[in-house]
Amino acid sequence: MKKKLFALAMVACLAIGCLAGCGQKSEEVSGNVATDGSTSMEKVIGSLGEAFTADNPSINFTYNPTGSGSGISAAGAGTCDIGLSSRYLKDEEKEQGLEETVLAYDGIAVIVNTANDVGDLSLEQISDIYTGKITNWSEVGGADAEIVVIGREAGSGTRDGFESITGTEDACKLRQELTSTGDVIATVKSNENAIGYASLASVDETVKALSVGGVAPSSETVLDSTYAIQRPFVLVTKEGTELSDAAQAFMDYALSDAAKSVIEGAGVVPAK
Repeated sequence: MKKKLFALAMVACLAIGCLAGCGQKSEEVSGNVATDGSTSMEKVIGSLGEAFTADNPSINFTYNPTGSGSGISAAGAGTCDIGLSSRYLKDEEKEQGLEETVLAYDGIAVIVNTANDVGDLSLEQISDIYTGKITNWSEVGGADAEIVVIGREAGSGTRDGFESITGTEDACKLRQELTSTGDVIATVKSNENAIGYASLASVDETVKALSVGGVAPSSETVLDSTYAIQRPFVLVTKEGTELSDAAQAFMDYALSDAAKSVIEGAGVVPAK
């Protein structure tokens, strides 16, 4: 009888404990998350920020599109929580205590005006166009017209990735240097003879993305590495500097399995 009474008492205690637990809400994270850097990451960071704040309404999430170099500097100076870079960190940046976490991989699309008949270029042809060895579209199967070469500004992660892959570092002969992905797309859209490069995730139907060596840029060809011109999207933090609860919550979310579909929806390939 005593054993039965003891068992009943234990069940009652457990029931009361469960009811009490059910009535408690987990502590809600609040605060600010400031991100700064790569303009190419606008779509993926915007999508992640929107999904994250939908589940965390007490957190204010901001994105400042200043370019990879500025984002890396901001992370180092502590003027943002998380820097955004569309290139790997350089050795000297790592020596300054900065750390990189690869979020995703993105193709760099070589883009032309939709009226351009050229649909494919080899890496060598792209290099020759950007270094001034090829100056007329007729030399690569297009119309008899001068090629208008568009690129990004110094410090751009997209430029760094493009030039390192095409072997054109410090050798590009550009008609215009523009400061954002959107500017490059808009300029190529408005000029039938222009060629430029931009994040695949940002390219839309207003311009034409060329295949490179017979391989069209897509999430699939970036994932299997058959598309030649691709680079990482990197989250930059400072070693030894603890993130705020809000910023750490965003980092954890961005790198989680739950975020993969959001990253893929933004047109890039999750790193993990």
